[in-house]
Amino acid sequence: MRISCIFLSLILFLSNAVVVNAKDRIFVTNERSNNISVIDAETLTVEHTIDVGDRPRGIGLSPDNSELYVAVSEENKIVVLDPNSLKILRDFEAGSDPETFAVHPNGNIYISNEDDAKASVFDPKTGKKLAEIRVGLEPEGVAISPDGKRVIVTSESTNMLHVIKAAENVIESNILIGSRPRAAVFTKSGDIAYATAEISGEVVKVDIINAKILLTASTGDAKSKPKDVILSKDEKTIYVAGGRANKIIVMDAESLKILKGIPVGKRVWGLAMTGNGERVFTTDGVSGTVSVIDTKRNEVIKTIEVGKFPWGVVVRED
Repeated sequence: MRISCIFLSLILFLSNAVVVNAKDRIFVTNERSNNISVIDAETLTVEHTIDVGDRPRGIGLSPDNSELYVAVSEENKIVVLDPNSLKILRDFEAGSDPETFAVHPNGNIYISNEDDAKASVFDPKTGKKLAEIRVGLEPEGVAISPDGKRVIVTSESTNMLHVIKAAENVIESNILIGSRPRAAVFTKSGDIAYATAEISGEVVKVDIINAKILLTASTGDAKSKPKDVILSKDEKTIYVAGGRANKIIVMDAESLKILKGIPVGKRVWGLAMTGNGERVFTTDGVSGTVSVIDTKRNEVIKTIEVGKFPWGVVVRED
């Protein structure tokens, strides 16, 4: 009888326990509400909000998806969370004004320190700084080639793409592009990259190996001040956040011809794509929303309310 009671109690406990399973989620930094929104990728609803510190912006995942990193700019630190339990694990000092970053295939983080005109390399497991690379004024975007050989850091005031050889953490080339470059993305081969120039209202296609601009194209709207840029999985299409134009500009990756403008919320900033390439998530800063785009139709299928001034976004999938 006693064993039966213990067994029954165990069943009741397990039925009422909160079990945290690994699930597909979208994580969004909210710059002015000082938190991140956690969106369930299946229901497309906000399931949690987590306070992380003053002015969170850049966000990313470890190569094995076991850790979530958030750049908390005003506190000069990176906060590390468990993307399953959603608990804060630790944080570490990351230099002055860590705005954006990218995670190398080896797990290290390359951070743009906007106030110091440099990029820093950190081991996020230990918080140890591994290298500093001097770049141009106001470094912003960071992109890493899939093979990990090269890193691009954009400098807003110097109007350059700084290409870094990751093995030595030294500058390989400096490529002058349009005014106020914001973001960049590599192709799978790592030979070609696309970058946005905000003030110029341009997208640039660059031969990284030969440090040569292949093509420059307008984003087609005087209000369009492009921010983030991502590449479709088949590498035929790029998606560009149009800023105050309040739309996503869809462009042919080969010719940079504009294929479509997709209306989203106000002052769209960040972009992220699912692993299968079927959905794109946008952070709409002024609207306080995330727009969900079906890439087969290139149409918004849902708008999700998040925090104040959503900035960065990343998709976590098993």
